[in-house]
Amino acid sequence: GVVSTQSTGGISRDSVHKRRKTGGKRPIVRKKRKFELGRPAANTKIGVKRVRSLRTMGGNQKFRALRLDTGNFAWASEGITRKSRVLDVVYNASNNELVRTKTLVKNAIIQIDSTPFRQWYEAHYGVTAGRKKKTEEKVEDATSKSNHVQRKIEARKADSKIGQLLDDQFNTGRLYACIASRPGQSGRCDGYILEGKELEFYLKKIKMKKSK
Repeated sequence: GVVSTQSTGGISRDSVHKRRKTGGKRPIVRKKRKFELGRPAANTKIGVKRVRSLRTMGGNQKFRALRLDTGNFAWASEGITRKSRVLDVVYNASNNELVRTKTLVKNAIIQIDSTPFRQWYEAHYGVTAGRKKKTEEKVEDATSKSNHVQRKIEARKADSKIGQLLDDQFNTGRLYACIASRPGQSGRCDGYILEGKELEFYLKKIKMKKSK
């Protein structure tokens, strides 16, 4: 819908004020309607959680996140989801201004804390994520596990390969992720970790942006 602010103020999503396809003006024969209203943008920022509820049409609710600092992020190739801290906004295809102001919106590319995912990876595969750390042997862990658990972990090790680019990120302690929820509508900042071709694509975009 088209958002317009008419002389009476307020944000309206009506099409009554629009011209005809041929360019002619249409007479306005009625007032604004409640169902045509628009509301100010949430402009969710990174900070201590601050969410406001709104009454919407039909007595339903929307949740305006004004500030958020955590979210649930899925690691699709491993089939797990972990709660992680949101650290920074690095890229937005629609508007660079949203990167400068660190605004959390759907499809924004952000950096999250890798710790919860690294801990799961180490516990599940018995291998440390990040190539630099893989040289370190964890002797103390081996002694505290039963033979059955050790055999199970050894069997999993064959599948413990993660992409080179994702592996490098574990060394920095930050992972690139994409927001899949709508923070200004649902009050949550959930998404998924970037990997494979998609990660490659966005790394290229971020690099180009920095070189300008």
